[in-house]
Amino acid sequence: MKLIYTFILLNSLGFNTILAQLKPVSYNDGAQKLNGLYGTPKKALAKKPGVLILPAWMGIDDNSKSAATRLNELGYHTFVADIYGEGNYPKDMKGAAEQSTIYKSNVKLYRQRIELAKQKLIEAGADPNNIVVIGFCFGGTGALEAARAKMNVKGVVSFHGGLARDTSKAIEPIQPKVLVCHGADDFFVPEAQVRGFQNEMRAAKADWQMVYYADAVHAFTDVNAGNDPKKGVAYNEKAAKRSWDLMLRFFEEILK
Repeated sequence: MKLIYTFILLNSLGFNTILAQLKPVSYNDGAQKLNGLYGTPKKALAKKPGVLILPAWMGIDDNSKSAATRLNELGYHTFVADIYGEGNYPKDMKGAAEQSTIYKSNVKLYRQRIELAKQKLIEAGADPNNIVVIGFCFGGTGALEAARAKMNVKGVVSFHGGLARDTSKAIEPIQPKVLVCHGADDFFVPEAQVRGFQNEMRAAKADWQMVYYADAVHAFTDVNAGNDPKKGVAYNEKAAKRSWDLMLRFFEEILK
């Protein structure tokens, strides 16, 4: 019998306490077992929109799960992807850096893991033609890869994600709409990378937006990231709320 994990989101962002359930879903990439989480909408929206959530570099965490439960409350099907797979979950930042580098260096494999998770979201009930991909930090990089890979998604949202691309590949047209929510003081993403991304979006003729949040650094949406921006990683309540609200408006525009 599969376990049902109950997750409680405290109102640290000024929202009411949410009680929601995320169901573990096992799937495979060849011999590699993956363990994602499916979130059932409290009251499904008419067009059955789905949100695929790509976690930060430590793998499935509280931030990705809280995003899922909040979206379930609003009527969205959700699926939190497992990128690394069983036996590869990092125990510390060193392990997370090693694991995430594998996928940033091999975008074909990263895209494959994203696509497999997307299929699980569809199998669980989301409309295959009404899906968006969102991601946090390393997952934000993945969301952009979903757009670059021409996946059948309406749009992608990157929260404080890396913006670099595989420069060995030619820039091709990007069809999904793109929203990037970026910390204005995020020194982990150098200015040259920002410029390169913006030039890529222009060359790809993408419909894109990039919004900067004052006093925000890397991981600004994560309540567990601490509160010292000098370390380069810190939670910023104002930026977290503003970027979340912007994402929901983006959803209203692209998910019909």
